[in-house]
Amino acid sequence: MIDYQQMLNKKIVDIKPSGIRKFFDIANEMDNVISLSVGEPDFQTPWHVRQAGIESLEMGRTWYTPNRGFTKLRQEISKYFERRFSVSYDPETQVLVTVGGSEAIDAALRCLAGPGDEVLIPQPSFVCYEPLTIMTGATPVIIETKMEDEFRLTVEEIEEKITDKTKILILPFPNNPTGAIMEREQLEEIAKVVEKHNLMVISDEIYSELTYGGKNHVSFASIDNMKERTIVVNGFSKSYAMTGWRLGYALGPKPIIDQLTKLHQYGIMSAPTTAQYAAIEALRNGDADIEEMRSQYEMRRRLVVGSFDRMGLECFEPLGAFYVFPCIKSTGLSSEEFCTRLLNSKRIAVVPGNAFGESGEGYVRVSYSYSLKHLSTALGRIEEFLKELKEEQKNND
Repeated sequence: MIDYQQMLNKKIVDIKPSGIRKFFDIANEMDNVISLSVGEPDFQTPWHVRQAGIESLEMGRTWYTPNRGFTKLRQEISKYFERRFSVSYDPETQVLVTVGGSEAIDAALRCLAGPGDEVLIPQPSFVCYEPLTIMTGATPVIIETKMEDEFRLTVEEIEEKITDKTKILILPFPNNPTGAIMEREQLEEIAKVVEKHNLMVISDEIYSELTYGGKNHVSFASIDNMKERTIVVNGFSKSYAMTGWRLGYALGPKPIIDQLTKLHQYGIMSAPTTAQYAAIEALRNGDADIEEMRSQYEMRRRLVVGSFDRMGLECFEPLGAFYVFPCIKSTGLSSEEFCTRLLNSKRIAVVPGNAFGESGEGYVRVSYSYSLKHLSTALGRIEEFLKELKEEQKNND
């Protein structure tokens, strides 16, 4: 009998599966569950974007694209980034089209980090940064952001963790799961630290179009002297409701994009052809779609934040992405206990905060990328759950 444990790469075996998918999979096996657990827009991809993809198939355009992506798409990405965030990139040498933003993050880490290097990762944050760092042989160094700082990253926290082995800082803003954003003044202070310690930055800006309260996203690459030190990761999943199309991109200095492209050539070849045609249309004619979806998210955000305030769960106001990260420490339950009991008793699925790092313990992530009706029903059941929990604890005292 084969001992597969001896055959497998121990680094991979030791990495825990995603905590997000764990609760999603459990919920999928149960009846009548309302899920607020997945970070996926409930909107359909806009029709004109779908139509561009359909037309490409009808015309038989099903061949490989250039490794870096269609020239037209890279040109449109460059125009878009300059139009929306005031940063210009050469579409020939500084843009790589990838299979979702996740491939871009993986490729950037693999091209920049290796054994002996340290990568600074703010948490709570998206689940992939730490395991992907471990897979490179580098060491993840966790920076715990705090609710009292609105889960923003501070210069003091970065300086405290820097050593002579530190090579990369990951900037995951707007943030999943907290909804935190970073403003220009704060990024300018971080830029000074980055320059002082000769660091590279991977700036995951996949939620760049989803900011609220009059706060516009500031790309880290737009800060003085940071474009040459930054790999920007972005994509189409969140802004254009194109999660299933699996299309993202990396922007950065030519010498680094050259190496990402080499990795992409051997591991992927090219991003999906049909998705690239659809993305060209999205970038050319999709600004109004972004605004419409963002206005819907804004209504949902106000509903969810207001509801948690009324329920008595402490929750800072998120100004980005489409998540709320309420503190559930007052219930006396751990994040996993809270989510498990809520799922079993009220058929509502949310994600334990510790799925996004140990500093997320005592919180849960609630996605508001769902309809107002869906959210209203779910919030009503959460409120019932909290009332019943209080009554239960009162009776046990």
